[in-house]
Amino acid sequence: MSGLAKRFGAGSAVRDLSFSVARGARVALLGANGAGKTTTIAMILGLLEPSAGSIRVLGAEVPAQRHRILARVNFSSPYLDLPARLTVRQNLQVYARLYGVRDARGRLRELASELRLEAFLDRPTGRLSAGQKTRVMLAKALVNRPELLVLDEPTASLDPDNADRLRSYLDRYAAESGATLFLASHNMAEVERLCEEVLLLEKGRLAARGSPTELVRRFGRRNLEEVFLQIARQGGGDD
Repeated sequence: MSGLAKRFGAGSAVRDLSFSVARGARVALLGANGAGKTTTIAMILGLLEPSAGSIRVLGAEVPAQRHRILARVNFSSPYLDLPARLTVRQNLQVYARLYGVRDARGRLRELASELRLEAFLDRPTGRLSAGQKTRVMLAKALVNRPELLVLDEPTASLDPDNADRLRSYLDRYAAESGATLFLASHNMAEVERLCEEVLLLEKGRLAARGSPTELVRRFGRRNLEEVFLQIARQGGGDD
């Protein structure tokens, strides 16, 4: 993206944001609440139109050419809901059809086993626990084997065991598929485990970029969480 900006009325959520991410990279987008993470993700997905600047995703201009890459991208967030009356199986079948997944039944069996969904596949989605919904949303995001997987707090509401299993699965998926992971998270240990590069936003601008190790060394801190806190508090973030 180049010179990206997004204004809402008199305020700006994103200001002159420019960066590139290589295919196959694992990148974290970090920042305090209000730093512009969600707005940036929405523009990458083509859900919001930039006020200025340009975005290219997998070679396509977004949002104008978004239709060219829809089948190659997917997104997971625990803060979005699937239709509550449909069962988990039905919801995943709908998305498999939307993405034109070949052998959809086989793909759903594979995901159910890998993400441990078998026990509640035929339960209405509205009756799941928060942690179960998180795993279902990840299954939805992986159903088409995306080349770009955008993750917003992928382990939110999960207990330590399930969170660890999920991170291991994402690690394997990225390694085996060559997919690009673009991760927004407030869990710094998760970022350090999954991501090789970090983009730190502050008031809609890129405040720092580097590997977790580089950022810790550059800011003279003990870990990535302390780096995050320094930038958030300097920018007046309320996180």
